[in-house]
Amino acid sequence: MFGLIVRRAATSLLTLILISVMVFIGLELMPGDACTAHLGRDGKGALLEACRARMGLDASPVARFAQWAGNLITGDLGTSMQRDKPIAEIVGWRLRNTLILTAASALMGIPLAVFLGIMAGLRRDGPLDLATSGTALVAMTIPEFVSATLLILVFAIGLGWTAGVVTIGYKAPVADMAVASVLPAVVLSMVLAAHIMRMVRASVIDVMDSDFVLMARLKGVPRRQIVLRHVVPNSLLPVISVIGLTIAWLLGGVVIVESVFNYPGLGRLAVDAVGDRDLPLVQAIALIFGITYVLTNLAADIAALLLNPRLRTYRA
Repeated sequence: MFGLIVRRAATSLLTLILISVMVFIGLELMPGDACTAHLGRDGKGALLEACRARMGLDASPVARFAQWAGNLITGDLGTSMQRDKPIAEIVGWRLRNTLILTAASALMGIPLAVFLGIMAGLRRDGPLDLATSGTALVAMTIPEFVSATLLILVFAIGLGWTAGVVTIGYKAPVADMAVASVLPAVVLSMVLAAHIMRMVRASVIDVMDSDFVLMARLKGVPRRQIVLRHVVPNSLLPVISVIGLTIAWLLGGVVIVESVFNYPGLGRLAVDAVGDRDLPLVQAIALIFGITYVLTNLAADIAALLLNPRLRTYRA
């Protein structure tokens, strides 16, 4: 098992390196740079050259990437080109806000998805199964910005229960930020719950059709005991990795949702940084997203190995 974790960690490190390189190349291929975005119409001639020299953009791309990577090894994320502040200071509060949003989405979506998936699997092809499966398909196919806009129209404009966009600052207290994250979290939890619910349902159906459940029925074991002691535990084991992947997916969804709701998190900051061509800030945010994604998947794999000895033996 230790060897498997080491291999996973090595693969994760390689993934992070590839993410950094791809983000750097992508921004290099985009028209303009931080100076043209900052100077606007005045971005030409000696003024543009002076700006690029001040920001270090006159160096070659390879030299700039090597310098960024060298600073990163020492724990220095660098300085924002446009904001002229340490990147660690800029992303700290926004990372907290994004984690609040992600946690709220997971707390809303995962328990509901597991419960509905189990109930739908136990009542296959029944009214509950058809209703939940149909709703899940709809939730999976509607883009986040569409569902976010619909929720704003209904709950903010129509009913007036909440604000349509977040107006508090990014340094607001945790309690205020948690309240502000309710509507964005609902949008994220819809897709999260839909994916997990379908996986749980399929896993429950497979276990219910297994030989050991059939044997328990033939022996007269009560259905409630079969479900609680055999079906539910064995159904949830394969879903652990899916839950980890789905939570990691939330980090991609927050970019759109935070932009729609003006939520002061890393996703909104990433959009602003790309528009400003702020390469060090974009690289730092991409690295944070990558680290979170990799760690979430690694934690899910380790949890699956610990809870399922047969899987551990097989993978070893």
